[in-house]
Amino acid sequence: MTFALDVLRTTTFDRAKTWSDLSPEERKRRAVLAIRDQEADILWSLTEAYLTLHGSSGTAISPRTLKAYRWAVNRYLTYAGAQAVNLLRASSSDGVRFVRTVEAEGLSASSTRVQLAGVRLFYAALRWADATQAAPFNDVKPVREKTAAWDKRSPYTHDEVQALLEHADERMQALILLCAHGGLRISEALAVKGADINLDGRELTVRHGKGGKQRRVVIGETLIRALNCLPEQSGSLIGGSYPAAVERLRRLCLRAGIAYRGYHALRHYAGTRLTKEGASLDDVARHLGHAVLETARIYAKWSDDSLRRRVGQW
Repeated sequence: MTFALDVLRTTTFDRAKTWSDLSPEERKRRAVLAIRDQEADILWSLTEAYLTLHGSSGTAISPRTLKAYRWAVNRYLTYAGAQAVNLLRASSSDGVRFVRTVEAEGLSASSTRVQLAGVRLFYAALRWADATQAAPFNDVKPVREKTAAWDKRSPYTHDEVQALLEHADERMQALILLCAHGGLRISEALAVKGADINLDGRELTVRHGKGGKQRRVVIGETLIRALNCLPEQSGSLIGGSYPAAVERLRRLCLRAGIAYRGYHALRHYAGTRLTKEGASLDDVARHLGHAVLETARIYAKWSDDSLRRRVGQW
């Protein structure tokens, strides 16, 4: 088996060991060859190996994070090829131009930060392999987000969620409720399996949440009924890819006459509804899997009608 196939056909830790078991000289040689030959898969495997061995999450790094970082690395490699950037001698000017290009293409501030984290990781991996000492992104900062957190991706209203459910088939009803009642991220909802659901305990387990963390989520009667309508299967209950799920929601919003705001706005609906119904910020944070309690305060902003009532009386 060739080195390329060896690093691509094994588990995350085995792929990392494939790189770490090499002598420093051989690791450097293979990294430089991958740069020369523009071997994107091999360069990603090197990046993944560095993250697995030296990252704070180790082998518990979530598939969602790995996918986001790989997207960033591949995007940068494509950009570097088109702009004739010498990857091993890239300067801070090259780094700034890449980030500004990403921003100019309309990527959100949060997605731009993910891109920046991914390419910084890529160069950390190249330095680990001693292929270069370049660090073109160390001093690069994305443009600051000008929109307040509570003004971004405002939640669907209760009436909008009900309209979506009325126009959806059984699979989409379950997916909508996993996000709108269960508060799951779309990646988490698409990964739910039958074995993750405990009907007697009225809860489901998210196996790989943000940061690779596992959590239990309380589920209500409406979501339980929707899940019971789905056929039993060993794989994901919902099935399908993220792009396919996005397209299904876009079409559903069109049929229901509702502005498309993505799946995350359904998750925001869960947080806002809990807050309106008097749940503590701690309960909201636990339900949604927020690592930092302060993050849950955004839902208080959306659910606070007192200011509207006061000004409305002027």
